[in-house]
Amino acid sequence: MTAMVKAEGVHKSFGPVQVLKGIDLEVAPREVFCLIGPSGSGKSTFLRCINHLEKINSGRLYVDGDLVGYRQKGDKLYELKDREVAEKRRDIGMVFQRFNLFPHMTALENVIEAPVQVKRESKAVARERALKLLDRVGLADKAGNYPSQLSGGQQQRVAIARALAMEPKLMLFDEPTSALDPELVGDVLDVMRGLAEDGMTMIVVTHEMGFAREVGDSVVFMDDGVVVESGHPREVLTNPRHERTKSFLSKVL
Repeated sequence: MTAMVKAEGVHKSFGPVQVLKGIDLEVAPREVFCLIGPSGSGKSTFLRCINHLEKINSGRLYVDGDLVGYRQKGDKLYELKDREVAEKRRDIGMVFQRFNLFPHMTALENVIEAPVQVKRESKAVARERALKLLDRVGLADKAGNYPSQLSGGQQQRVAIARALAMEPKLMLFDEPTSALDPELVGDVLDVMRGLAEDGMTMIVVTHEMGFAREVGDSVVFMDDGVVVESGHPREVLTNPRHERTKSFLSKVL
């Protein structure tokens, strides 16, 4: 079976600062893959490399068997044109810390926008799907509301519906609950739990260890640009092998 995401020796630098120092990992289809670790460990950068928002400096990254951002001929890599990258990116949904909703559009309009503009879907088809998705994230009654009329948790759930509207085969979540008030976190995690139950392949950068333990199929602990430890959530979170993992978890659990 082809891995949904495969990283081989992925390096990424910003100027002289090496942020990723050779990441090797695989995410299977339908897997919920949680990335944990301290701030600055490279988790979010790695996530952004998967959909080519950041270009890697060396190594290989594949999504569903296809190289991310490049085409290989013989031993050489050729960078894809922006249009080709954008086409590949359609299959990858991304939910950020900040909701990045269009403030001048209602919840419904936010969800409809990409399918109509990017996929050239009819408004009627996009609207029907958008209403179902808003219902799925528990916001059917907020379709006509603007982002400023919604709580942070509601905005994040609209952002999830917007990502799902493109019918992606992979969802990336970059600390989706870290900007939320604690009492709003549960609603967002419940939506993500539902996605996991439906078999969506998900890579989640998170500080929510309960979510990682309950919903995750795999947990990877990253620090200083490398994978320190990986395995089943119960192993990594309950019985970590590495001192660095133990030290981190002692502060967050």
